[in-house]
Amino acid sequence: MTRRSSHHPVSAEVPSPAALSLGPEFRLTKQRREVYDSLCEQRDHPTATEVFIRVKDRVPGISLATVYNCLETLTHSGLVKQVNLDRGPSRYCPNLKEHGHIHCESCGTIYDVDLPECAMPLPRGYVVSRMDLSLRGQCPACSKAARITRH
Repeated sequence: MTRRSSHHPVSAEVPSPAALSLGPEFRLTKQRREVYDSLCEQRDHPTATEVFIRVKDRVPGISLATVYNCLETLTHSGLVKQVNLDRGPSRYCPNLKEHGHIHCESCGTIYDVDLPECAMPLPRGYVVSRMDLSLRGQCPACSKAARITRH
């Protein structure tokens, strides 16, 4: 399993604990709260398995299936975003601001990237409901290491 940093932009929008609401359909159970808290504590775009590893000591008896269900509910309720990069497992992000992601192909780190406010020409009549932007490359540490080994 690769180690990813918990970098996130200062402008990330994450609801405060008091403001959490799953809407009228769902209750904020202890399991859902722990899963959500784990996403906010270490904002490194974890997979469901990584979330499970983080919460299993805090919630004895929780299963991987329960973590998947919690993540599905949190995503459906709009409290987290599901991030899909290529054919890898889904990852989860509590940053609700419109943003993209950059993925280091060397170490696996995923960073949030603020998107500039700009007008993008669209075909006539289209209305954007969602945007997914994913960039690939190397993080500063991996890029520096690659330069050192080339010389």
